Amino acid sequence: MAAILTYKAIGNQLNCIFINNGLLRKGEVEEVQNIFKENFKTDLIYIDASNRFLDKLEGVSNPEAKRKIIGEEFIRVFEENAEKIGKVKYLLQGTLYPDVIESISLKGTSSKIKSHHNVGGLPEEMNLKVLEPLKYLFKDEVRKVTKKLKFPDKIIWRKPFPGTGLSIRVIGPVDRDRLDILREADEIIKQEIKKNSLCKKVWQSFGILLPIKTVGVMGNSRTYDFALSLRIVTSSDGMTADWAKISHKILGEISNRIINEVKGINRVVYDISSKPPATIEWE
Repeated sequence: MAAILTYKAIGNQLNCIFINNGLLRKGEVEEVQNIFKENFKTDLIYIDASNRFLDKLEGVSNPEAKRKIIGEEFIRVFEENAEKIGKVKYLLQGTLYPDVIESISLKGTSSKIKSHHNVGGLPEEMNLKVLEPLKYLFKDEVRKVTKKLKFPDKIIWRKPFPGTGLSIRVIGPVDRDRLDILREADEIIKQEIKKNSLCKKVWQSFGILLPIKTVGVMGNSRTYDFALSLRIVTSSDGMTADWAKISHKILGEISNRIINEVKGINRVVYDISSKPPATIEWE
């Protein structure tokens, strides 16, 4: 949305760069590139920096530390590619108002909840000046604009996804194996939500890979694998949210598919916490 609005204002002066940080959902690299190719006239420069990000995150468990590392690396990758383009002064971000509210204390007794990588997670020294045209809009307000501009439903109803990606949905240290396990589970959740026509009814739906293993039984064999928490919420703006009261049948289908199809998970639990006091994301 931020890219298209800016393109309408300055045309080919805009250079769009898509950074793969190794923390994206299954098929997302191809999906984002196809969206730009099929719907917009802007060129998209694709940078695979996954190894760089994952090496920096190795052994890091603290979620705030993860955000700082990811925010720093994003800026450095953009700066390096800006030098290749030429005289680039500005970095455009699609920051939304909830990111700002949760990342910094604005006034009164409000306190920081967590540092979003694109707000409180940015490095102090930067060569680029940040532009944030959507900074004071909520997600539902952005969707109203996309509808006015006749964006395809596939884009309008994309679920909110943190810039820190799956790093904060893998509780504890992030590694390639755990990310792959979570990607497979996340894909099943997405498929089941779509199959049951819940895409426009729920705000977010995803899994959190827990840093504990539990005993299970598969066939006649004992398993000792990860537990996954299923998080499905309803909301209008992301500032408050309630856990989705979807049918036990659908929850059972999601759980059964994940346990039977994803190697490394043998238990699924459902998070019935509202925001507040819990946040939508766990970290």
